[in-house]
Amino acid sequence: MPVTVQDMLAAAQAAVPKISAAEAIALAKQPDVLLVDVRDGTELAATGKAKGALHTSRGLIEFRADPASPMHDPAFGKAKTVILYCASGGRSALAGKVLKDMGYADVRNLGGFRDWVESGGEVEKV
Repeated sequence: MPVTVQDMLAAAQAAVPKISAAEAIALAKQPDVLLVDVRDGTELAATGKAKGALHTSRGLIEFRADPASPMHDPAFGKAKTVILYCASGGRSALAGKVLKDMGYADVRNLGGFRDWVESGGEVEKV
């Protein structure tokens, strides 16, 4: 039976714990934590990104996270806590599920960039 976007989101949300922006801000200060913005480049250009976040668009997350990929980004590491965010939390949940499927054990979903900003998280221009 085919799955819907809602089915995929429900599975992703069940697999990847949602955390508060306050928790994400505190965790992001730790050296073994990777904060990842999965929004598109146009969104980043318009709003900036969380200070210190790595930008990897949702469409490339698998390639950046896989050490066997020629597009691998060494910032990714399976021993790290990975916190993802997008505009509203859907893409970050889906990206988080992919990382969990790839063997990343500690993956969390901040949700939306606005949550970060409204909770006092620092922003940097891109």
